[in-house]
Amino acid sequence: MKRLFLVRHAKSSWKHPGLTDFERPLNKRGKKDAPKMGKRIKKQDILPDLILSSPAKRAIRTARAIAGEIGYPEKKIQTDRAIYSGGSPAILSIVQSQAPEVNCLMLFGHNPDFTQLAESLSGHRVDNIPPCGIFCIDFDIQTWTDVAPGGGQFVFFDFPKNTTDSP
Repeated sequence: MKRLFLVRHAKSSWKHPGLTDFERPLNKRGKKDAPKMGKRIKKQDILPDLILSSPAKRAIRTARAIAGEIGYPEKKIQTDRAIYSGGSPAILSIVQSQAPEVNCLMLFGHNPDFTQLAESLSGHRVDNIPPCGIFCIDFDIQTWTDVAPGGGQFVFFDFPKNTTDSP
């Protein structure tokens, strides 16, 4: 069994128009929502074997905030530029290339790629993973190379403004 979490970065700031998209930081709400979602994950005793993030400022800051809440060492967070710029096929390739000993993988990145990948892998329609949204998929497989569209089982979808009971 393999479990994948797709976590969209928290809300980013557009306050500084001179910054590149890659350099946009989290805004006030994003800085509040990321730890909040980390606390929700911690309540479920979720601790990934690997956190892999886009290196974009808003994504890596979200990853660090959630990692801090769940007890995942910040120095173990890895980055991959293809999560930022490669599109959902590249992200799927990243997932498929993970080592077999990784059973629980948490990716931090961007839309529209994460929403497309979540829907493709699980067959569960969400239309949009909002900022700091978390989409979880299980795969009844032994190796990540077997991850394929339609091959996953939707587990839960949570986001900061979710008012229903969390998973």
